[in-house]
Amino acid sequence: MARTITVAAAQTGSVQDGDLRTITEAAHAMLDEAGRQQVRLLTFGELFLTPFFANKLEEEFDRWFMQDTHEVLAGLREKARRHRIALVLPFAERAHDGYFNSAFIYDEDGREAGRYRKTHIPAYFPSEGPGGTGSFEKFYFAPGAKLETYAVAGTRIGVQICNDRLYPESSRALALAGAELIAMPIAFSTYADPQQRTSIWEIPLRARAYENGVFVLACNRVGTEGPRHHLGRSMVVDPRGMIVAEAGTGKPQLLTAQIDLDAVSAARKKFPWWRDRRPDLYGPLAAPQ
Repeated sequence: MARTITVAAAQTGSVQDGDLRTITEAAHAMLDEAGRQQVRLLTFGELFLTPFFANKLEEEFDRWFMQDTHEVLAGLREKARRHRIALVLPFAERAHDGYFNSAFIYDEDGREAGRYRKTHIPAYFPSEGPGGTGSFEKFYFAPGAKLETYAVAGTRIGVQICNDRLYPESSRALALAGAELIAMPIAFSTYADPQQRTSIWEIPLRARAYENGVFVLACNRVGTEGPRHHLGRSMVVDPRGMIVAEAGTGKPQLLTAQIDLDAVSAARKKFPWWRDRRPDLYGPLAAPQ
């Protein structure tokens, strides 16, 4: 019997300072539409409730962060529960032990299945290109310390947030731990070199899917925030590295796709990575630098 489910990437739009109510209403509308389409698993994009504030230095940065009990988060969790949608809910988390770029995972009954905190925190110098504001995430976020998988929607998933997707070791660790799908909340823009940035967008998404035999559910935002133009192009990739569905570049969109989870075992049987890999030779990958 096929293990077929409908998954969704809620590609929300740009967010302006003080615009929490507007983006929250848009997120609720997408969850309602997902419910009508019988979506079983949905992810929003990285930090989708705020502007991408990490592209500038701001001393009063804590105003962008929420505790996990915040009413906005509670409302989105409850909406997903009513529609019986397993939810990957990214937000800027204010915790008792630090500030994190997080995504909490909830099952179809609204129970917390786990919480993931971005593990690879980038920092980029500004460039001279258009929108080349740089990234200052290391000033704002502590790194997470766990790579785990979560049982939701009749499968087991992992989460990688934006920059995490560029590190194949972490996605491989999730696949080895049983993930059949990796959700990737992302905030990817075309700053500095738009042609190059546009051309490389899909490369790590398709590579992580293909090299691990997993589905990738990648959710980006779309629209312009100051000098940043967010690309959109949220994407579902199958375990063979083929694009199943792709959102546009011009406006918010609920991207849905029906996937057969049995395609994971089929892909791994056809291309037996697990049989032929040589972990005895990979010691330097885990050695301290």
